[in-house]
Amino acid sequence: MIVNYGVDRVRFPAPLPLGAEVRAEVGLTSAVDVAGGVQVSLHLVYEVAEQAKPWCVADVLLRY
Repeated sequence: MIVNYGVDRVRFPAPLPLGAEVRAEVGLTSAVDVAGGVQVSLHLVYEVAEQAKPWCVADVLLRY
């Protein structure tokens, strides 16, 4: 089972244009043993085609 444990940090450095092509880059920041499972932190960067800044950057916590 996977539980969304929350979002540690979210930023929106640039707007997301309507109809834009978007891609997500996901990186594993940490994996820590917790009672009954593992908590992982993922760093997500949502990029827009032909735009210098990402439209969203977030750190998400999940428990397995």
